[in-house]
Amino acid sequence: MSNRPVVAVVGRPNVGKSTFVNRIVGSRQSIVDDQPGVTRDRIYFDVEWQNKQFTLIDTGGIIPGDEDEIMLNIFTQAKVACEEADKIIFLVDGKEGINPVDYDIANVLRRSGKPVYLAVNKLDAPEHFNLISDFYALAIGEPHAISALHGSGGVGDLLEAITEDFEADENPEESEIIKIAIVGKPNAGKSSIVNALLGEDRVIVSDVSGTTRDSIDSKVKYEGEEFILVDTAGIRKKAKVDWGVEKFAVDRAIRAIKDCDIAVLVIDAADGLTDQDKKISQIVVEAGKGLIVAVNKWDIVEDKDKSDPTAKYTQKLMHDAPFLDFAPKIFISAKTKQRLVNIYKQAKDVYAQCTKRVSTSILNKVLLEAMAMNPPATKRGKKLRVYYATQVRTAPPTFILFVNDEDLVQDSYKRYLENKMREAFGFFGTPVRMSFRERKEKSSN
Repeated sequence: MSNRPVVAVVGRPNVGKSTFVNRIVGSRQSIVDDQPGVTRDRIYFDVEWQNKQFTLIDTGGIIPGDEDEIMLNIFTQAKVACEEADKIIFLVDGKEGINPVDYDIANVLRRSGKPVYLAVNKLDAPEHFNLISDFYALAIGEPHAISALHGSGGVGDLLEAITEDFEADENPEESEIIKIAIVGKPNAGKSSIVNALLGEDRVIVSDVSGTTRDSIDSKVKYEGEEFILVDTAGIRKKAKVDWGVEKFAVDRAIRAIKDCDIAVLVIDAADGLTDQDKKISQIVVEAGKGLIVAVNKWDIVEDKDKSDPTAKYTQKLMHDAPFLDFAPKIFISAKTKQRLVNIYKQAKDVYAQCTKRVSTSILNKVLLEAMAMNPPATKRGKKLRVYYATQVRTAPPTFILFVNDEDLVQDSYKRYLENKMREAFGFFGTPVRMSFRERKEKSSN
């Protein structure tokens, strides 16, 4: 993985870079908005095209010479991305035509000495393709007509050209069946969700809490892909759990969390996030599993509040449990089957994040930049130094940072580094583990 080629996507603001990246990555992971400069930092994605794997960098829009602080930072980020990249995709707006800024960017890219591929975006219909001829004036190479929004045009041809000399993985790993555990406190609607997803009464549904005693595995297929759904017993507070059958049911539920790939924490929309929900989420995080928060019985909330209550509810969740910011939130109804299939879609996305590996060289660049931007505080007159970082495993993504002194690592600075890694690499829905290992500098004799 560390030898993946790196491809950077650059261009001025609002030409469709993030839409293009989302099209290639296969899911909406970059923020897409009509407001220029939405993407400010470099964001890295692992991509596969016809068994050829590479890292794609989404960058902020370049405006050379703009003195605005944010735009200057975006320009700097894009320049650094170009330095890291083996190849560069220069994206322009085909409908708008050549902008004077495009000439400036073309000049910068020519000086980089890297292979540059000119992609003329927003050519959504064949009658627009004649607009491509104008872009030969940039003298940056053969223009490729594409539509990032619709996936039409020459997106495939562009990727074919870019990856032509990339090595293919002749033995790609077979896709694993993702195991999804439906967890939560009693009576949150877990069994109803499983039954609705299966389309049959596979497990007993009752208003009496504790109906489900065993963790029940069911195989299901969605859009040609198999998943295993695990319905678990409701996990109550220890003080309220009776010794015997219920205790063993709770133990099996906790074991199901440890055995799953992704845990879907079901909370009752009317109750909100309770202390018990927080404790269950902590079990998931400590087990290193992917986590999705599913707010069930959402049909009742929407009937009472017609003014898009999801934003308000999400804001409250973030306030009540900021430690769950990394977990995607979905709003569902087992009764009406509203957005239930989002469980499958989110599980696939989160699983990809759990199993993601990042290039060692890029990882170290991100951490060094983060430390340069916000240096660690001194402690007892000594300053933390990070010599080297490496990813040692996935599921969850786990990193070792070799430092001069473990005692200098403060929790707040560890959280800062983790946040910077999430900004760069995503890792949404998965815990990230970082450990610090002391490496003594060799003393000269």
